[in-house]
Formats: sequence, structure tokens, C-alpha cells
Amino acid sequence: MKKWLSAFTISASLLLGGCSFFEDANNTLTYVNEATDYVNEAKTFANDVPSLAEQAVTDSQAATELETRLEEMKADIEAFNKLEAPEVAADLHGQMVEQNNRALEGINLYLDHIEGGKLDPGVVENTELFKSIQEITSITEQIKQLGS
Repeated sequence: MKKWLSAFTISASLLLGGCSFFEDANNTLTYVNEATDYVNEAKTFANDVPSLAEQAVTDSQAATELETRLEEMKADIEAFNKLEAPEVAADLHGQMVEQNNRALEGINLYLDHIEGGKLDPGVVENTELFKSIQEITSITEQIKQLGS
């Protein structure tokens, strides 16, 4: 009876340990997919918004569209920052959060100027926002490697 109970306990432990392995793999894959989606959104933002920001200096409709895009990106950044990264991705996630926080500063600067009704060319030339977004997108390959 003791042998049977020991065998059952060991089997159950191995099975539960295997479940944990699959759960970790699933969490990593889910994170990789979410991070890849986020990075793709950031790339699109970084490609589209600079020209829109230049137009916004003289065009109120473009300024309204810019404000909308900035608010959307801000929400995406904040949502991504709240993600719980699996242990294997913790360092990469930390790097992305750091870049995201820099991007948020740039977004807030733009929003402050738009709401103040004075988006001047000097603000548009502030490319720190776009450098941060490009840093985020450069992490894409490292994230994709986690999914492999």
C-alpha cells in the first residue's frame, strides 16, 4: 500500500509539474503575441504621426486627429505597462516599460501643447517621442525569440 501511495504521489507531482511547464509556455506565448501586437501598433504610430504632427501646426483638423492618435497610443502604452510578463521576459518587459515611460513624456508634451491651442514647430521637432517608440520596436526580434 505504501509503495502504491508513493508511486501515486510521485506521478501526481510529475503531472502537476508538467502542467506548470505547459502553463509557463502558454503564458510566454500569450505575452509574446501581446507584445508583438503592441510593437506593431507602435511602429504604425511612429511611421504615421510625425507627418501628422507637422500638419497639425497649421491645420486644426490634423491637430484633432493627432490628439486622438496620441490619446490612443497613450492608452496602449499604459495597458502594455500593466501586463505581467513571464519570468523569461521580465528583463525585456522592463526595457520596454522604460522606453514607454519616455514615450509617455513626449505624448504628454504634445497633448499639453494641443490643448493649449499652440502646437509650435519646436515641439514637433522634439523627436524624443519617436526615438523611444523606435527603441521599443527594436526589441521586437528579442520578443519573437521568446516565442520560438
